[in-house]
Amino acid sequence: MADHALDQAGQAGAGAHLAPEELTAEEQAAALEAGRLLFAAECQFYYAAQRLDQLPPMDRPEIAFAGRSNVGKSSLLNALTGRNHLARTSSEPGRTRQLNFFNLGDRLTLVDMPGYGYAKASKEIKGDWQDLMFDYLRGRPSLRRIVLLLDARIEVKTQDIKVMGLLDRAAVTYFVVLTKADGVKPAMLARKQDEVRALIRKHPAAFPELLTTSSDKGTGIPELRALLTGQAE
Repeated sequence: MADHALDQAGQAGAGAHLAPEELTAEEQAAALEAGRLLFAAECQFYYAAQRLDQLPPMDRPEIAFAGRSNVGKSSLLNALTGRNHLARTSSEPGRTRQLNFFNLGDRLTLVDMPGYGYAKASKEIKGDWQDLMFDYLRGRPSLRRIVLLLDARIEVKTQDIKVMGLLDRAAVTYFVVLTKADGVKPAMLARKQDEVRALIRKHPAAFPELLTTSSDKGTGIPELRALLTGQAE
């Protein structure tokens, strides 16, 4: 029964899902434990690609992480895998143009996508990011989900909304995750959550549940692990 619940929670699309409150306590515990075990497995960088024709073989299901520069993507990947330096933050945000691939326990591939929206990035780099991302989204059958990160401390940017539209057009289900929640007071965080939930409802490819995380405090990390584990082999 727990495996069935995990499968439903992980495979749910934008129009159907199994909310945590619909799981029994036993099923919730099983989902969290499955996530803990998977993300405790060895995780290693193994490939980088700057073009679609450079992508590695599709050996495992893939989960890709996207977000604005400085949204906390590297910190979240490190927190999920329990490592300090799995993904490193560039000293020049917005400059990285490549997709970085990590093998998680031979069951799941985590893909670190280049950050978007950096104000000082050239138009060429911004255009390259969109072209690479859309080509990857459309041409990668092994891609199961996108994790789209939004910073809980700041307003949703026009670029974020454009990316959500891009994901809708690519018809890849994506999870919206708020990062850096520990940097926001509870009342402000509640307003931000309401704002983003309303935004999610406008986007057909968005998973209907919002996840709120803090890489520093560990908030939401076990729940996100459990959700992503539903996509693993």
